[in-house]
Amino acid sequence: MLSLIEKIKSGALWSFPGGVHPAENKAQSVSESLSRASIPQQIILPVKQHIGKPGTITVEVGEKVLKGQALTKYDTSFMLPVHAPTSGTVVAIEPRTTAHPSGLSETCIVIEPDFADTWLERETWPDFEQRTPDELIEKIRQAGVSGMGGAGFPTAKKIQSGLARTEILIINAAECEPYITADDVLMREHADEIIKGIEIVEHILKPKLTVIGIEDNKPEAVKALQQAAEDKDIIIRVIPTKYPSGGEKQLIKILTNKEVPNGGIPADIGILVQNVGSLQAIKRAVCDGEALVERVVTLTGDTFQQPRNVWTLIGTQVQALLDEFGYQADKRLPRLIMGGPMMGFTLPHSQVPITKTSNCILAPTRKEISPNQYEMACIRCGQCAEACPASLLPQQLVWHAKAEEFDKCEELNIKDCIECGACAFVCPSEIPLVQYYRQAKAEIRTRKEEAEAAERARIRFEEKKARLERDKAQRENRFKKAAEDRRKEMKTSGEDDAIAAAIARVKAQKSAQASEEKEVKPAVAAAIARAKAKQAAAQEQGQSEPDNSEMAKLREERKRQARERKAEKSQQPEASSSDEKKDAVAAAIARAKARKAEQAESPSDDKPVSDKKDAVAAAIARAKARKAEQTKTEPEADTHKTALNRTIRRKLLLPLLSQGLKLVRLSRQKQSLKLTLHKTALNRKIRRKLPLPLLSQELKLVKQQKNNKNNLRRKSSGLLYCQLTPCA
Repeated sequence: MLSLIEKIKSGALWSFPGGVHPAENKAQSVSESLSRASIPQQIILPVKQHIGKPGTITVEVGEKVLKGQALTKYDTSFMLPVHAPTSGTVVAIEPRTTAHPSGLSETCIVIEPDFADTWLERETWPDFEQRTPDELIEKIRQAGVSGMGGAGFPTAKKIQSGLARTEILIINAAECEPYITADDVLMREHADEIIKGIEIVEHILKPKLTVIGIEDNKPEAVKALQQAAEDKDIIIRVIPTKYPSGGEKQLIKILTNKEVPNGGIPADIGILVQNVGSLQAIKRAVCDGEALVERVVTLTGDTFQQPRNVWTLIGTQVQALLDEFGYQADKRLPRLIMGGPMMGFTLPHSQVPITKTSNCILAPTRKEISPNQYEMACIRCGQCAEACPASLLPQQLVWHAKAEEFDKCEELNIKDCIECGACAFVCPSEIPLVQYYRQAKAEIRTRKEEAEAAERARIRFEEKKARLERDKAQRENRFKKAAEDRRKEMKTSGEDDAIAAAIARVKAQKSAQASEEKEVKPAVAAAIARAKAKQAAAQEQGQSEPDNSEMAKLREERKRQARERKAEKSQQPEASSSDEKKDAVAAAIARAKARKAEQAESPSDDKPVSDKKDAVAAAIARAKARKAEQTKTEPEADTHKTALNRTIRRKLLLPLLSQGLKLVRLSRQKQSLKLTLHKTALNRKIRRKLPLPLLSQELKLVKQQKNNKNNLRRKSSGLLYCQLTPCA
């Protein structure tokens, strides 16, 4: 069995599933040779013109730049610099509308050319064979070369991914999109530069076989490549014209019969694919030292006087090209399409700049390309599935995309869609399938980025939490170690015994206080119980006032306990001022007791005035003694006394007071109720037995009697007042 390389050399070709055959419309733009567009009045350079991240801007407003000068710098392999297409002055760095289907604005560097077109000093490497692959890859990256026939993947990163594992190098020269002839004309007029670029890539990758795949509708380009590749180990393979044979995966299938795995890249199966425009840019970057500042753009459509291909500076506004090359817009339906009719998109306005991936400006008339019809319901004909070159299910994909069921879109491998537009081309319902797929892909990408950001935040949070816990554990260990060291030092120095003795004294004091409280509380509870029992007995016997002798005894007991505590306190040494006060209080108490004893011994016929004076003096002495005791009694005794008084008031006095109020309120309600019932019964009896005149007369008599009673009550109250008032 022949090996794959032998089959390819023998001329074997394969085919991919699906595909369509739209009208080519390429002849009108290849009749003219390549020309060069003039330098525009203003250049708008988007900072991001490739797949990946934008670079960091290194220029400022007002700064003068030279042609080929880098305006941004890169930090990773997925970043590419952008270069000044001509010399001039940076006049603005601001958001502008760029060449993207969304029509959104992106950061752009605006340059006002000086029309001198002065180049920066260039470093040429004509002897690239003497350079290492890493040096050549870095040179390509510095020049800002990206894929110029597709999505704009960084060329240096793509070549780097194929190092040491590329067996077959495929050159994509198919250019299957209708109307576009940029690569066709480039191969006709610059075939030598393309072959030189192939040799540079071969020097880097060292593949076993190099194959150029070109469609059979480009005979002049095939002839030019054959002449340039003469005596070169390069195979030029002409393939049948079918859209989209220029797709990377489809061209690999045609030339090698291999399929790129789902979610993989061609380098995974030992294949690397490069576009002819990228190879020509590689040659100019390595051998001539020129950055990627211009590209070939196809200007086509019946609204141009003469469709053609032109060298255009990157950053040139579309309007400048339209003005220069005889564009006459359709008055009824002016349209500008960036790209071809299958994969292109309509521009929001003509001020959009040309980028590295802009290969065509299509300006058709309304007869040339009919406007989009209204979307109709899917009839489930299945033609989209038959035309899909990636063997997907477009019908189900669009259903899930409309329903925003993006997880199911991923299950159906929506990322394998190359957005070729074959499904929309054959759809009889005019459903813009590719538009739905682009929106779904963008949403999936956004959600993945958000999920990755959330995962990174979660990891940072967990790391921070672990760090804090680790620091806490370290602090606790340090504290424990320090405590152990202190205990060891105290044991050795004898301080531990003193601390233990102090702790023991504190515990003894607390236990003594607790025992005192325990002794007092049962006595109080017993007294309260006795008081309640006597109160209940008094209520049963009908006594209006309960016997408070027990409460008096309880108060005397509290006073005795307070005096004992005071005596205990007085035994301890205190300041001289407090001793004098205590002595004075004790003397006053002694004098009061002596006076009381004298009064008890004296005969009962003493003068009442002297008895009153003695009683007043004794009361004053007792009040002073009580006040002194209160000021010097411990806070604990005051607290205990206050709590005991509150308990007695809450459990004895308050219930009695509330009960008395209830009885008074109830008696009043009964009296008012009896009076109301009596009046109601009387009125009913009167209404029932007396006629109306008699009723009115009776009512008058009742009112008169009531007034007489009131007058009598007033007279009696006045007489009582006179009796109680003393005569003057």
